[in-house]
Amino acid sequence: MNFDFYRTFYYVGKYQNITAAAKALYVTQPSVTHAIRSLERELGCSLFIRSQKGVRFTPEGEKFYASIAAACETIFQAEASLEAAKNFSEGLIAIGASETTLHHYLIPILTDFRKDHPGIRLKLFNSNTPEMLQEILSGHIDFAVLVLNKGYKHEDLSVTSLTDFQDIMIAGKAFSELDGRTVTLKELMNYPLVSMEKGTLTRQFFNDFFHSSNLAPEPDIELATSDLIVPVIRSGLGIGMVPEPFAEDALSRGEIFRLTLEKNIPRREICLIKKKKASLSLIGEAFIQYLLSDNRQVP
Repeated sequence: MNFDFYRTFYYVGKYQNITAAAKALYVTQPSVTHAIRSLERELGCSLFIRSQKGVRFTPEGEKFYASIAAACETIFQAEASLEAAKNFSEGLIAIGASETTLHHYLIPILTDFRKDHPGIRLKLFNSNTPEMLQEILSGHIDFAVLVLNKGYKHEDLSVTSLTDFQDIMIAGKAFSELDGRTVTLKELMNYPLVSMEKGTLTRQFFNDFFHSSNLAPEPDIELATSDLIVPVIRSGLGIGMVPEPFAEDALSRGEIFRLTLEKNIPRREICLIKKKKASLSLIGEAFIQYLLSDNRQVP
């Protein structure tokens, strides 16, 4: 049975008028009449009683309409929802992000995207990079924007570089003897060090930087979030490494200073990560294209 017959039956029953049904369907009145007669012939019974005032249900037609109306309205809602998704006027995107990417990259982009597509719900998940990678693999989030070490690879994940940024080593006034001269990593081993806690990629990056000079750092202070590093260092409790944007305000106020190291700290990447075999929604794909076309840079 052609679904258009049911669709036509629904609108004729809804308006109790063939002219109104034809107008709603953007077809001619003869087309509506033909569809109803074809449906009645297929079903083997009359569905409407015609009169000069319009149409009304037969007992069979009224009973049939109760079921058809519910089915048609469900289908129409599904069609409308799909059309809205295609037009990016409604939908949901589940995005993972680390603290660094949220603070200094992703929030402005999310703000602009929301302005362009106010009907889209943005569901954000914030945690450290290892946990976010696991959430992608488990399918709990669509994709994530995370800080990764250059060259990171995973057989099940697609990694696309969006931008990169520079980490710097900073200290407070309590260690002013280090200001204005070149400092070796070996010297820093004699000072209290501040870093992220174990199990984070930032801590791994910190350790790897020292390991490249055959040194094994044992930080005195280990923190759960990187936004605590600058306040701790400003208070004179140690020396640590942070993404440069995290330290800009304190540097400009002279509360801390940037160490000149004998060895350059490698730049790190902000990357888009998604599961290779996962199929994203149209809205998810649209947001990724929005990310890839963005020209914002992190210092």
